Amino acid sequence: MWDAFRTGSVCDLSARAADQDDPHSDRVWGPGRSVRARVVALLLLHGPPPVPGRVASLKLRGVRITGRLDLSGGTVAPYVELQSCRFDSEIQLSEARFGTLRLVNCAIPRLEASRLHTEGDLHLPRCRVARGIRLTDAQIGTDLLVSQVVVQRDTKGRAIAADGMSVAQDFQGELLETYGEVSLRGAKVGVSMNLRGARLGNPSGRYALNAPQLTVERTLYLTSIAMDYGRGGSGSSTPPYGLGRTPTRGQRAQPFECRGGLRLDDGRFGDAIDFYGARFLLTDEQEISLRRIQTPEFRFVGEGPERGRVVVSGAKVVKLVDTATSWPGPGGVSIEGFEYEDLAPRGHFPLSRRLAWLEAATPEYSPGPYERLAAVLRACGEDADAREVLLAKQRRRRATLPPGPKAWGYLQDWTVVYGYRPGRAALWMAVLWAAGTLLFAQLDPPAIKQDEHPHWNAPLYALDLLLPVIDLGQQGHWKLAGGWQWGAAALVIMGWILATTVAAGASRLLRRG
Repeated sequence: MWDAFRTGSVCDLSARAADQDDPHSDRVWGPGRSVRARVVALLLLHGPPPVPGRVASLKLRGVRITGRLDLSGGTVAPYVELQSCRFDSEIQLSEARFGTLRLVNCAIPRLEASRLHTEGDLHLPRCRVARGIRLTDAQIGTDLLVSQVVVQRDTKGRAIAADGMSVAQDFQGELLETYGEVSLRGAKVGVSMNLRGARLGNPSGRYALNAPQLTVERTLYLTSIAMDYGRGGSGSSTPPYGLGRTPTRGQRAQPFECRGGLRLDDGRFGDAIDFYGARFLLTDEQEISLRRIQTPEFRFVGEGPERGRVVVSGAKVVKLVDTATSWPGPGGVSIEGFEYEDLAPRGHFPLSRRLAWLEAATPEYSPGPYERLAAVLRACGEDADAREVLLAKQRRRRATLPPGPKAWGYLQDWTVVYGYRPGRAALWMAVLWAAGTLLFAQLDPPAIKQDEHPHWNAPLYALDLLLPVIDLGQQGHWKLAGGWQWGAAALVIMGWILATTVAAGASRLLRRG
């Protein structure tokens, strides 16, 4: 190992047999494949100079490292790459500084690396960690790779604790598998964060992914992954990463799966959040919490959770991409204060289903979600749909009113549909005018003033009663008695009802213009 370090070559102690070189198996590796952790630490912290013309680096394959590898607070200048190695005890890297550190397909009891600083990458592909990974306040100079890693929880129930971590470029976690909380509170990712095909589970806690105030400069992928690309890698290099794709229709895929709550409250995402094909298995008390997130595009196109809630209250997005089946049913959605500017539904998402979505999201009447949806539809040129949404809002509001106003609401709905369908008001006006004309055609009333009255005209008289404010010169000149007075009064009342409702609809139209 010492000589290989000076030349930058690989120290390979593997048995060249697959059944004997798996670091995750129960097969015992004897002393011939063992090196002491304190010797590895001595080599990395105070190693010999390289052979002239070579670059010193530590490259181990198939090695068992005995004892605890403790590099806390140290500065490791050489490149470090350990493949298919087995650690007997935890790795301590707290406040250490590295150039690039790669642990590929290693068996690790625990990785303690709070405030770790790397100038280059931190790669942990295909590793298995028995008692959690801690990267609190770590600073990764380029990429963090945890693809295909399997992590069990620590004593506090966390699989990965990385609060305050900063990754300068990509966070790659394709096919990551965790059995405790993944905590990324206040973490920052300089490019994209990729958890395609990951399986996050926390059976004994509230959240499987707890990442409030997470910042991703581009896109957060919590999506399915196409399974037609090569897993893992071969040779001395780390496996390819960042190659996984979101699957197309009909393509074999593994979904992103979250067994437990997901929390991204107050997150900032520069391009999008993508939930394509995501699957959530929640209890009644757990939720997908996206409160006050901000992103240009929100792709909520996964499988609708059967239990739990989806909360997007206070979120601000530009484009909402969703499907009719991605949202849970009544009581499972909260969208109070949710702002979006454009709708881009995938698949069949009729207005009736969108209204059912609003109703499911507002068990108690709230006008805001209806007005937001109407404004978005109107901006897209769907004026008829916008009127239907506002009509649904009035009907929801009516259910909250006391008996008197509620009865008035029913009358407006039955007659002129709250003014959102002006054609019905015109039809009622024509019907009432015709009825009034037929009614008063049978009458030849005496004038109030014998020397000052127009010629009796039944159609004009009926129209003068129906049209408020406008004076056609008939009303007020004739003396009616008995049932004729009641008929005239009914026409006046119906005229006012129709006129005020139509005026309200017209004012809304003018405000919209």
